[in-house]
Amino acid sequence: MAVIAGSRPGPASVASGLAGAIAGAARILQRNLLVYRRTWRGSLFGSFLTPLLYLTAMGIGLSQLMARGGSDLLGGVPYLDFLGPGILASSCMQTASFESTYPIMGKISWRKNYEAILATPIEVHHLLVGELSWIAFRLTTMATVFMIVLTLFGIPRSPLALLAIPAAVLTGLAFSAPIIAFAATRHNDSGFAALFRFIINPLFLFSGTFFPVSQLPDAVEWVAAATPLYHGVVLVRGSVLDKMPSTWPLHVAYLVAFIAVTGYIAYRLLRRRLVK
Repeated sequence: MAVIAGSRPGPASVASGLAGAIAGAARILQRNLLVYRRTWRGSLFGSFLTPLLYLTAMGIGLSQLMARGGSDLLGGVPYLDFLGPGILASSCMQTASFESTYPIMGKISWRKNYEAILATPIEVHHLLVGELSWIAFRLTTMATVFMIVLTLFGIPRSPLALLAIPAAVLTGLAFSAPIIAFAATRHNDSGFAALFRFIINPLFLFSGTFFPVSQLPDAVEWVAAATPLYHGVVLVRGSVLDKMPSTWPLHVAYLVAFIAVTGYIAYRLLRRRLVK
């Protein structure tokens, strides 16, 4: 039956469109998983080695110095316990940032993957949702391995620590969506070095990973509190240490809203770049 122009789509039409969008995004995810099937061993080793080295070198070594000053500023927890969840959240930020820069640029400009994919029934929104789903998968595997390492160090306080995994994934996606938008505006990789040098690295240092944000000057504290990593660190640390703040719904809402807004921007910019 023909659809009358100007009429609202019925429930069946909406359901069909949603199913098609999911199927299209799943194809992109499937493509990335097929590639990952040949490379997962190396990434799994790195996911295990990174937290192990951080917690050994900085957590154990530096905590011996921090112990002399007490743990009052850290909420009454040892520095190793304070540091571990922060490293988990910030590692997801770094992984998501990398996955959203050079691999995306390669598919846009260098290898022309997206040009070939868009010659099929796949559309731009399928590309974006599929890539975000792939990055969420990568973050989930990395956060799971990271949690195993944290458990080996005896850091998690209760089963609530498992909530740190989705919180870390949300944190990473909050960086992935805007960086994909940024990548869609680039014609080469010259801007990525500046992105990591002037945004990702400072956030890694000043968003509560290594010390409480409250120790920063007031103006800098407000800037840090406006970033996704700060909210992610609060959620991950609260989950792992069984000290979830009462404001946790606000932190979740911030991350979800940030992903939704920047994801829409990424869609618009990708469409402008890829659809001639």
